Amino acid sequence: MKLVLKFGGTSVGNGTKISNVCEIVKKVKEDNQVIVVSSALQSTTDELLELAEYAKKGNVNEKIIDEISQRHHGAIKEIIKNNEIQNEVSGIISQLINELKKTVDGVIIVKELSDKTEDKIVSFGERLAVPIISAKLRDMGIESKFFTGGDVGIMTDDNFGNASPMMKVTQHNVKNNLSELIEHTVPVITGFIGETQQGDISTIGRGGSDFSASLIGMCLGVDEIWFMTDVDGLLTANPKIYPTAKTIPQLSYNEAVEMATMGAKGMHARALEPAKDANIPVRIKNTFKPEVDGTLINDEVIVKPDEITKAVASLNGLAMITIAGMNMVGNPGTAGEIFSMLGRNKINIIMISQSISEANITFLIKRENLRKAVSVLQVSLLGKSSVTDVTSDDEVCVVSIVGAGMKGTSGVAAKLFSAISEVNINVKMIAQGSSEQNISFVVQETDLKQTIEAIHKEFKMD
Repeated sequence: MKLVLKFGGTSVGNGTKISNVCEIVKKVKEDNQVIVVSSALQSTTDELLELAEYAKKGNVNEKIIDEISQRHHGAIKEIIKNNEIQNEVSGIISQLINELKKTVDGVIIVKELSDKTEDKIVSFGERLAVPIISAKLRDMGIESKFFTGGDVGIMTDDNFGNASPMMKVTQHNVKNNLSELIEHTVPVITGFIGETQQGDISTIGRGGSDFSASLIGMCLGVDEIWFMTDVDGLLTANPKIYPTAKTIPQLSYNEAVEMATMGAKGMHARALEPAKDANIPVRIKNTFKPEVDGTLINDEVIVKPDEITKAVASLNGLAMITIAGMNMVGNPGTAGEIFSMLGRNKINIIMISQSISEANITFLIKRENLRKAVSVLQVSLLGKSSVTDVTSDDEVCVVSIVGAGMKGTSGVAAKLFSAISEVNINVKMIAQGSSEQNISFVVQETDLKQTIEAIHKEFKMD
């Protein structure tokens, strides 16, 4: 079989964990061709973003640079025994750290941080990780080479920070660059990173490493893509809220997307797009318990008679805004004006509800964007349009039940909201997509735990 193994930051957090990753690769490679995609070492991406912010203000944070350097050099000394390989990869890491310093110095001089430069700074996380993983594999006697996403041919547009791959060009490039190589070598490739047509480094945004793995898998027509993380698979609920949550053995692509959109740990929603298009199965597995099968995601829709829903998911850190005005009734373009305004200010809308009277529109955004959103709306709408009131609530969360068995099944919503009402929880907003595989609703954040417990019990997900 031909497999892509993607390892997240918690999987490659330090030298010991990198050794564990390489042992997994060695074992899997005994009977398969393996392509490795890696995130940055744990916490490195956040540190690089912080470093960029300091530089933007004209300051250098030597402490962050030293910590990043020590983390990577320390991992090399800890796990690589062959002196020649150790010296070689140490030199590569030192060159990259020097390049990082020069990039930061450039930002400090001009006190300006463009999206393109920020992408370059953030890319150092993955670029520092893959030489070490590849070196450890070689130290273990496994032939390996490391690459950036741009090296293997992932070409993107120039929307720095959230770039989109050019699919046809990327598919051609990756196939040409890797098809023969993987027959005898384990390529270790940066997730998250691509390259524009002008040769500039670009990043694919949060969840980009998962997306990179899925994209490379599609380009090479692999048999399976494994997302190796720190959980046993996708769970019936957030274990921090519901400790007895169980691993879900199998999900369809659509069910998994619904869960990932709701923040299910182990996978990003975008990651499934290329795999789904190519009909490649995806597995969510635990790096620290690789013997566990985890969750299989494929095109099969399995609905058991007693399993209407498969999971209850939740999303925190949200705020709810309600825009009201009697003059909004029958006034074309009001919603378009509101959402266009928020879009221009780069505020993403997560969920929308509108009353049939058209007298109010309620929507959810990330809590961190609340002050900006309310300010924009009040300045632009109040006294100048049909809107007369803008109110907000910054202590809400979304809860969703997910499952293909909901489609065409009557009484699911009644059962759901009856269970919630029995524990005296107020629902503030409701939405359901046309797929009928998800019902989402908003409650106060303080009611989240009790809500999930009631639903889990009612739908017998244990």
